[in-house]
Amino acid sequence: MRTLFAFLKKEYLETARTGKLMILVLLFALFGVMNPAIAKLTPWMMEMFSDSLAESGLTVTNVQVDAFASWTQFFKNIPIALIVFVLIFSDCFTKEYKSGTLLLALTKGLSRYKVVLAKTVLLLSLWTLGYGFCFAITYGYTAYFWDNSIADHLLFAAVMWWLFGVWIISLIVLFSSLLQNNTSVTLCTGGIAVFAYLLSVIPKAKEYSPALLMNTNSLLSGAEETAAYMEAIVLAAVSAVIFITISVLNMNKRQV
Repeated sequence: MRTLFAFLKKEYLETARTGKLMILVLLFALFGVMNPAIAKLTPWMMEMFSDSLAESGLTVTNVQVDAFASWTQFFKNIPIALIVFVLIFSDCFTKEYKSGTLLLALTKGLSRYKVVLAKTVLLLSLWTLGYGFCFAITYGYTAYFWDNSIADHLLFAAVMWWLFGVWIISLIVLFSSLLQNNTSVTLCTGGIAVFAYLLSVIPKAKEYSPALLMNTNSLLSGAEETAAYMEAIVLAAVSAVIFITISVLNMNKRQV
């Protein structure tokens, strides 16, 4: 385990040294503040543009905002944060292949499965901390301005979206164990995510698509109950474990 912790420490230090950690902190902090800010400023912005809209034949009435508007912004913005996360860390394996540092670590006694485990722990911890940081900021500011209790199943919806991020991370790890460059990893991860989204719009298949975990508006408004998402949750969790397992098997026989 000593070699695993040493390699994991190197990964965290490298993430901080290359500025990736700072980018994540700023990104999630920015979105955390923006979510309630946009909701709070919406009536003012609508009033400011009311004259221009009136000239176009549109009538602007008084816009009322509440906590639901803030959380709607949160779940609209978090996909952008996840996309940036994928772009930043799609090279988590491939840069090791190119630089030869992975081969050096293996010759010093680090097992191949520990490489996959360390990379996975790194990505999961950064996603969890970043996502949790963003959620906490949004929750605090939203509670200050409004009442968070009007958003139904808020914590459940937040955990669903976190799990979708975990599923995406498992795809990053999987394709990183198969492919040679980060562009291919990004494209394949995005391709599977798009396929899952398309699957989620098919009535008979949507309940089994991990992309259903992104559909939080119905849950927050009370139109859907938590039971409607159970199949997607189980499939996302099980498939993530399978993807990581396949990654370990691929790494064990890959030439580096």
